[in-house]
Parts: sequence; C-alpha cells; structure tokens
Amino acid sequence: MITIALPKGALLKDSIKLFCNVGLDFSVFLDQANRQLQVVDPTNTAKALLVRAQDVPVYVEYGQAQLGIVGYDVLREKQPEVANLTDLKFGYCRLSVAVPQTSSYRRSVELPPHGRVASKFVNCAKEYFDGIDLPVEIVPLSGSVELGPITGMSEAIVDLVSTGKTLKENGLIEIDVLYESSARLIAHPLSYRLNRDHLSSLLEKLQN
Repeated sequence: MITIALPKGALLKDSIKLFCNVGLDFSVFLDQANRQLQVVDPTNTAKALLVRAQDVPVYVEYGQAQLGIVGYDVLREKQPEVANLTDLKFGYCRLSVAVPQTSSYRRSVELPPHGRVASKFVNCAKEYFDGIDLPVEIVPLSGSVELGPITGMSEAIVDLVSTGKTLKENGLIEIDVLYESSARLIAHPLSYRLNRDHLSSLLEKLQN
C-alpha cells in the first residue's frame, strides 16, 4: 500500500483535490471534526498521513511515506534527500525581503552591514545575503516574523509572501524576491527507482 504525506495548511485542499482526480479520496482530512492523522482511501490501495508542511519531506526521506506534497520553499530550506518530481502548479507564493514602509532601504544591498534580518528561512536567507556579499545576522523566528522590524529587533525580514496583505497590514513592503515557490510532488528515492507498490502507475496519473 502506498503511503502519502499530505501537508496541513494552505496546500491541503488542492492536494486532496489532486488525489481525488486520480481516484484516491482523503477528503476526511477537510472535515474540521476529524482528528485522525492517518486515513486509508476507500479503495484500500493507499493511505495518507496528515503532517506539518515542514515535516512532509522528513517522512518521505525516511521512507515512512513514498510520496508527499510540499512547497518548494520547504525543499529549498531543508535540502532533504528526496526526488523532486513535479511542479504541481498550485500554492504559488514567493520568498521575499521586506522592510518597514518608513525605512529608507529599497534594495537588499542597501541594508546595513551586520544588521539583523528575522526569518523562519534561516538557510535560504543566509544563502541569499552571502550571494550579494552582505554580512548580516539572521535572527531565527518560528512565529510572526513581521514583529521583527515592528519591535526594532531587525531591520528587515525574509518571509513567504502570497497576496502581500499581511505585510501591508503590518506596515511592511517587499524590496526583493529571493525565489518563487509552488507545491511540488516528491518521492522517496529508492521507492521511486524500484517502483515499489506500483508507484510509477500512480505517478503517471498524477503527472498527466
């Protein structure tokens, strides 16, 4: 039986729709009264795990799931040993540098050397600022990074932006985009190569 890791949050609805289109129904995860974290499809050919988006590639890398759906931003940040198979064309967003609207900075290179940048994406942020040869201190946060500049803890943030509404409501503006992100279909490398549980048949349906 194929096991699929599905992400909680913004990608879940479209992920479930994708699998429904190929005959696998995990829609029970959309029921707010549901507390199950693992369900078997009614056809009894696949099961799904409901996990935090950041944990999807972990379950796939360690072989507890053969397939998973995760944002490209998570793959870039974590660099897991998984097969990145397909851009699923939903869940579009971008990883951006943002500063207060009142700031004089309008490009990342204008930020002060050794200034502070708050982010959940520590590795991506470090790679970006190393790439523009600007030494900064990356302040790791796991919650609302917008508070970094608001409280004066940081000059800027690096965070995911979809509509830009959250930035605007908190008096922030984008000044640079690191990269664009969307949902990706990933697979456990060995299961993919060996076609365990007839994985290639399902993948063919998903990628069409």
